[in-house]
Amino acid sequence: MSANTLQDLLTKHGVLLADGATGTNLFAMGLETGDAPELWNVDYPERIAANYQSFVDAGSDIILTNTFGGTHYRLKLHNAAHRVHELNVAGVKIGRKVADNAGRPVIIAGSIGPTGEIPEPMGSLSHSDAVTAFSEQAHALKEGGADILWIETMSSTQESEAAIEGANQTGLPVICTYSFDTNGRSMMGVTPADMVQSCAHKNHTSYACGSNCGVGASELVMAICNMRKAPGGDKAILVAKANCGIPEYVNGAIRYNGTPEIMAHYATMAMDAGADIIGGCCGTSPEHVAAMRQALDSHTKGEMPTVEQIELVLGEVSKGGKAQFSGDLSVAGGAAEGATINRRSRRR
Repeated sequence: MSANTLQDLLTKHGVLLADGATGTNLFAMGLETGDAPELWNVDYPERIAANYQSFVDAGSDIILTNTFGGTHYRLKLHNAAHRVHELNVAGVKIGRKVADNAGRPVIIAGSIGPTGEIPEPMGSLSHSDAVTAFSEQAHALKEGGADILWIETMSSTQESEAAIEGANQTGLPVICTYSFDTNGRSMMGVTPADMVQSCAHKNHTSYACGSNCGVGASELVMAICNMRKAPGGDKAILVAKANCGIPEYVNGAIRYNGTPEIMAHYATMAMDAGADIIGGCCGTSPEHVAAMRQALDSHTKGEMPTVEQIELVLGEVSKGGKAQFSGDLSVAGGAAEGATINRRSRRR
């Protein structure tokens, strides 16, 4: 699949619906905390296929593969650094079969998450080593049959630019999303406007950019508004993939409090904010995605929502997000203000 094919689908449908959570739904199938989901691509391929199929049945146009932690840096934590090619190819091939049997166009997006290492100069991960790791994974995803490559849950421009550079070596369209969960910024202090500029760099360009994960639907919709208003944001293809509400610790497990109704409202507000591709992240089940499908199909794109409208429907927005929207950065506060649970290392 080429970038033109992806664009053709966007032109035909206006907005595309991505899938929901991977980890959350695999936990429901028996995945244990601390296990590597990527190993299931070989150990339990039927469960991975069932997860992909559930989102196709819910109406998703784009399915992300179970390869989020597929670099050798992440896999070495599970004594599987030597299995990058095997596990990434397997994860895509399962999705390829599901998509090819869907009876309609379904895009398979090879998921690429952070390495878990800290890039230079704050850490020890060099740019060249990061590019090599991301390129290794990206080429395996392409070999497995991925239509596009989907870099997600990034927090630093150093790592995201290395990931885009490595992924661009395959020739496939590349999407890159950040997690803005710290007062309207990423964990490393990057704003939505910063991300738009970084993803448009002439030496490491992505086809689309956006946000996933974070602290809930309201903050993510605010981030999309700020991306669309940023220099160059009017021309960007934007992605919104919000968590299903706020995580709560219930009976020894993490649960997300978002309902299908809330996620349906989020989907239409994200569309109005300017998102071209909309999905769910942590906690988002096929039931939520089905509600989003129905809401998007019956919605006509309206004007960009105001801060007040976002908060009325979806909940509070951080001071930093509001300040970026108004342009009054003097009241944004520090990058660490409003910090929440760090979910950078695993998409749930």
